[in-house]
Order: sequence, then C-alpha cells, then structure tokens
Amino acid sequence: NPIKTIKTSTVGMVNIMGLAKRCGARVLHASTSEVYGDPLVHPQTEEYWGHVNPIGPRSCYDEGKRIAESLMMNYHEAHGVEIRIIRIFNTYGPRMAPDDGRVISNFITQALRGDEITVYGDGRQTRSFCYCSDLIEGMLRLMDQDDHIGPVNIGNPVENTMLELAEAVIEATGSSSRIAHLPLPKDDPQRRCPDITRARSWLNWEPAVPLAEGLRQTIEWYRESLQSAQPL
Repeated sequence: NPIKTIKTSTVGMVNIMGLAKRCGARVLHASTSEVYGDPLVHPQTEEYWGHVNPIGPRSCYDEGKRIAESLMMNYHEAHGVEIRIIRIFNTYGPRMAPDDGRVISNFITQALRGDEITVYGDGRQTRSFCYCSDLIEGMLRLMDQDDHIGPVNIGNPVENTMLELAEAVIEATGSSSRIAHLPLPKDDPQRRCPDITRARSWLNWEPAVPLAEGLRQTIEWYRESLQSAQPL
C-alpha cells in the first residue's frame, strides 16, 4: 500500500521524534540504500544525493525514507535530539519470510522447491548482500559512539549480478531448478553498491561474513524449516 508506506515513514517519524524530544532518547533510523534511487555514481557515498523518480511506482518507499532522514536532521538541529542514521543495503539471513519479495529469500525457496528461479531482465543488474549479523554489529557500533550521527552506509561492498546470485543459490542448494527470465520492473535500479569508507573510519566496521557462508547458513535454516513442515 503506497499511501500507508509513505505515511509510516513520515508521520511515524514525526511521532518518534516528538517522543525522543520529550524523553531525551537517542534514536536510530534504519534508512536504506533506496534513498540513492537508480544511482549514477558507483559505489554510492553518503554525500551522493541520489537519482530518484519522485512519482514512480517505488517512490513511496524511497521518498518516505528520504523525508524521514530530513525530519531527523531537522529535530536534531532545532531541538538537539540525539539521532543516528544508517543506510542499509541488501541484507539477508535466516528467518526471512519466503514471500517478502527479497531476492535471496525468493531464490532460496524456489530452489528448495525445485521451482524456476525467476530473474528479472537479463540478470546483469547488481546488488551487494550483507549478512544479518554484520548489519546488527554496524548498527550497535553507530549507536554506541558519540562522535558521529551519520548517515553511514552499512552494506557489503562486493557486487554480484542477479545471474551470479541465482547460480550460487542453485549450487549451494543442489537444486535442479532452471533460471527463467521475466520482464524488468519499472524503475528497478541497475547497480547498487555501498562505499563503506565512513563505516570503516568512524565505526571500525566492515562485513565479516562472505556471501558463500551467509548463503550456507540461510539455506540450512530454510531447508530445516521445510523439512519440519513449519512455516518458513
């Protein structure tokens, strides 16, 4: 629901900032790489303003997160509210819902069920995948230090094409699934990769779990869930 999506990011942030102002709380905003839209700069630094279509089908999420960042900065500058902003790139790990629309959860469930692996477009578009434990460590480090408010990119700087990811999932699951190509959705970014210079400098952080190991752990959890006949 696009209207509820943008209201959650905007009205919700106004409510949170008002509460933080009254309580003197430090607030972490889980922003997103979507603020960069379909970027023209690679990799994306925090100084990059992005390339976003404000009226496209994805804009409710992209622009909502951009407005939320602006609201946080406004409250910080006007009222001294303690804020921290991270921009989360593609993240994955066990316990992702199979129908949440994220590419890794889609590929794994399709592979384990022997369904076709659906790759949009020619599969040459790239994403960068960060394992969940690495993301959480980055979040904690930003919240636990007093020198920087962000924004800080938290993600894996290694790019993978969608075809490479699909082939890696097929190999890791031992699946016989075939890859099927579908039309590319409108406004789907062609490349997405974080510059994590700030995270390295400010937080002494960088991802520790390589994609192959992260996929192994994630696939293991999904496989056990399927075998136990429990919801994924």
